Amino acid sequence: MIKKIDKLILKSFWQPFVMTLAVVIFILLMRMIVAYFADLFGKDLGVELYLKLFFYFSLISVPVALPLAMLLSALMTYGKLGEFFELTAIKSAGISITRAMQPMFIVAVIITIFAFWFNNVALPWANLKGYSLLYDIKTTKTTLNIKEGIFYNDLPGYSIKVAKKFPDNKTLKNIIIFDHTKADGNRHLTIADSAQMYTIMNKQFLIFELFNGNDYTEDADKTGNSNQTDMAAHAFKKSKVVMSLAAFDMHKTEEDQFKHHQIMRGLSELSYDSDSLKKTYKTIREGFIQTARSYYVYELRSFPKKLTKEQKLMVANKRNWIDSLVTKKLAKVQSGNPYQNIDYAASQVASILSFAENNNASLISKEEDFDRTDLEWHRKFTNAIAVFVMFLIGAPLGGIIKKGGFGLPVVVAIVFFILMYIMTQQGEKAAKESRVIVQVGAWVSNTVLFLIGLYFLNKARNDSRLFESDVYAVYFNKRIEQFKKSRFGSWILNKFGVSLANA
Repeated sequence: MIKKIDKLILKSFWQPFVMTLAVVIFILLMRMIVAYFADLFGKDLGVELYLKLFFYFSLISVPVALPLAMLLSALMTYGKLGEFFELTAIKSAGISITRAMQPMFIVAVIITIFAFWFNNVALPWANLKGYSLLYDIKTTKTTLNIKEGIFYNDLPGYSIKVAKKFPDNKTLKNIIIFDHTKADGNRHLTIADSAQMYTIMNKQFLIFELFNGNDYTEDADKTGNSNQTDMAAHAFKKSKVVMSLAAFDMHKTEEDQFKHHQIMRGLSELSYDSDSLKKTYKTIREGFIQTARSYYVYELRSFPKKLTKEQKLMVANKRNWIDSLVTKKLAKVQSGNPYQNIDYAASQVASILSFAENNNASLISKEEDFDRTDLEWHRKFTNAIAVFVMFLIGAPLGGIIKKGGFGLPVVVAIVFFILMYIMTQQGEKAAKESRVIVQVGAWVSNTVLFLIGLYFLNKARNDSRLFESDVYAVYFNKRIEQFKKSRFGSWILNKFGVSLANA
C-alpha cells in the first residue's frame, strides 16, 4: 500500500524528471541539427520528412538523456525535501533515509528495465530508420540555385550560365545553355538575350522560356572528308527548353545496406554476429597455417657426412635459418644458375611475408569487428544500469546537500554526468583499441560511479554534513591548533619569530 510519504516523494520526482528528459533530448537534437545543418536544409523536402527525422533522433537520444534525467530529478526531489526540513521530519518520525528512498528505488528499477528494453528493441529500430533517412537526405541535391556569372552544373546533362538574375528569381538576362544530354561534348549550345524560368507538374520539370537567341548544333554526321567546322545554327524569337528535376528528388536507399551495423542490432543478433566473427577468425588462422605449407619445401632432410663450408655455417646457426627454404635439390646446383636456390628461397620468403601480412591485416580487422560487436552487446546493459547508478548517486546526494530547484543540483548533476561520459568514452575507446578487455572498458564507468553512490548512501544514512563549509572550517581549525601545540609546530613558530598567541 502506497503511503502518503511515498506519494509526496513520487509527486516531487515526476515533474523534474519529465522536464529534464525533454530538455536533454531537445539539446541533443539541436546538437544533431547543428552538426548536419548544411546537409539537412535548403533541399525543399517538406516539413513532414524533417519531423520524421527529428522523431527518430529524439528516440536515439533517449538512452543518453535517461541517466541525466534520473540523476537531476533525484537530486532535486531529495534536495527539496531536505531544504524545507521535510526530510528531517521524516527521520524524526523514525523513518530511515533508506525507507524514504524506497519508492524512488522501485521507480528507478522500473525505468532501468524499460531502458534495457528500449536499448535492445526500440533503439536499433530508431538507429536504422534515423540514419538511413539521414543518409538519403544528405545525398539529395540542394534546391535549384542558379547564380549570376557562374556555370551551374547540378542539373544532369546541362551547364547553364546567366549574366543577371532579377529579384523575382524567374527573369534571367543573357543566358547560355550547353546541352550534354547526349554525352558527345559541347556540340549543342543555346544563347538567348533573356529568359523566364519556372517549374511545372509539381516541380517535376524545369522550363526555360527563351527569347531572342540562337541555337548552335555541331554536325554529328561528319565524315573524314567533310569540313570539321560545319554546324547548324538557327535564330529564334521564342523557344523552350524542358529539363527534368528528377535529380533533386530524394531517392530511398534500401535499409538492408545499414542493418548489419552494430548499433542497429539487438542482443540476439549481436550474439549471432559475435559467434560468426569468432568462427571466421578461427578459419582465417587455420587457413593461414595450411596455405603457408605450400611455400615450404622439405627436401634437405639431413646433411651428408662431409659438409661444405656453407653447410657447416648453416649447422652452426641452425636456430636462425629456415631449412625448408634452403634448397630444392642439391643435385640441380651442379648445372645452370648457381644462385637458383637462393633466388627461389628469397622469392618464397617474400611471398610468404606478403601472405602473412595480408592475413594479419584480416585477423586484426576481424578482431576489431568482434570488439565493437561485443562492446555494443555490453552497451545494451551498461546504458540501462547507468540509470539506476545515477539514482544511487542522486538520491543520497540530494539528502546531503539539502538544496532543491535548478541551482546547485544542476551543477552537481552536470559534473557527475560529464564524469560518466568521459569514463564511458575513454573505456570504450580503450576496448576498441584492445588496450583493455571489452568487459573492463564497457563497465568501468558504472563500476566507479556505483562505488561513489554507495559512499554517498552511507554518508546520507549517517546524517553526514559532507557539503557544509563550516564542517571543514572547524576541522581545519582543529588541525591547526594541534599543529601549534606540537613540538615541531612550536619550533616553526618560534623559528620565524611568531608567538603562539598571535599565530
